[in-house]
Amino acid sequence: MIHAAIVTGANQGIGLAVAKALVAQGVQVFGTYLRFDPEPDPSLPDAYFKNRASAPPEIDGVSWFEIDLARVDAPKILFDEAESVFGAVDILVNNASSWVQDTFLPSQPDALGRSMVQLTPETYEHQFAVDARATALLIGEFARRHVERGGTWGRIVSLTSGGPEGFPSEVSYGAAKSALQSYTFAAGHELAPYGVTANVLYPPVTDTGWVNEEVRKKFDVASADEVGEVIAYLCSDAARRISRNLVHMR
Repeated sequence: MIHAAIVTGANQGIGLAVAKALVAQGVQVFGTYLRFDPEPDPSLPDAYFKNRASAPPEIDGVSWFEIDLARVDAPKILFDEAESVFGAVDILVNNASSWVQDTFLPSQPDALGRSMVQLTPETYEHQFAVDARATALLIGEFARRHVERGGTWGRIVSLTSGGPEGFPSEVSYGAAKSALQSYTFAAGHELAPYGVTANVLYPPVTDTGWVNEEVRKKFDVASADEVGEVIAYLCSDAARRISRNLVHMR
């Protein structure tokens, strides 16, 4: 059986690595992306800005679609478009993140020399719209279509690097990822009778363009390909008995 996957935020970093790893397993991939120009920040490498402003590369087996996941109608549009290309989608990888580094403290650099801003309604909305709301709506769209067609096999993987324990220096990010984790685990419970597994991956510090020299001095930095391999495994038949887990990579 040929599987089809939606991978969000797939034009660079971990998302691109996931798309390539899934294609290598014979999966057809519908990758989403959104080009934008972040605010200048001298604490971040040039690659961070280049990656986010770039269109995705051409890859056999991957179809690309540009859309802002903060749109409430994005999930329906994505599944309609993906199904028009590949048919039923049975893998969903929630990788995209609308990252903003906010804090309860006055604006200052964090311990790694990166700029922070104080929490505002705008930073809250910026983060929750994609990491929490879009994840919930994407899972909901996946579930509705899967159940309606009588699906018996499916995979959901969501990515986090924060959660219920809190994320100092990135408070809205951590809170939104906590919601993402809860939605994903709930899907694992509710969709288990329909052959769907749902897991959350917590990768190590990963070089997706944002890693500066201070980060490299303090952490053993992983490559995006290493993370992509683990996600591809969680989407495979071999991972059929792994569900409702928070999988930590070292």
